[in-house]
Amino acid sequence: MPFGLFPESGEVCRDGYAGQGLQAFHAVVFAAGSITPDGSEDGGGEFIRRGGGEDDTDSMLAIKEGLGRGFRRFVLYGALDGARLDHTVANLQGLQYLADRGATGYLVGLREIATVVKGEKITFPASAAGILSLFCLGPTATGVDISGLHYPLENGQLTSGFPLGVSNHFEGEKSEISVKNGSLVMIYGRENGFPVREGIQ
Repeated sequence: MPFGLFPESGEVCRDGYAGQGLQAFHAVVFAAGSITPDGSEDGGGEFIRRGGGEDDTDSMLAIKEGLGRGFRRFVLYGALDGARLDHTVANLQGLQYLADRGATGYLVGLREIATVVKGEKITFPASAAGILSLFCLGPTATGVDISGLHYPLENGQLTSGFPLGVSNHFEGEKSEISVKNGSLVMIYGRENGFPVREGIQ
């Protein structure tokens, strides 16, 4: 399973995916003591040893390595459906970490995709279907516009204290979500792929 879907990006794998066929990755980041690299198995990939588990999760190690290599778009598989809720929340914070640095990240699960929307407009085609939810997990998000979904919003705001943006859904038309100030976590069906993103003033 490839780690990145964008041709202009490299692939950096955290150690949890080291058994998925290392020939797919340019680099494998692992915490000290977590795996033992086997040069006969890596298909030419680069192993990068990082300090083990003090401040960074495995996903954050991979995110920081990718940013350091100049990557701007990240796709993290296996980071949304894990057995530990705390690591899922940590991965959502990783998306915010990327957004705060002008990068884009996606957590891809078995059924859903999560991303952070910050100071930008997201566009889905009319073929998009299913549920889309928006959550504010930090300071109040303002200048929120939603069009083409069942529940529209114009210049609204979402707060961290009330789930106003949960369980919206596509209506068979082009849809747009924009956030002028603050950040929103957006969760939607994996079958809809990756939307078009553009910055807003």
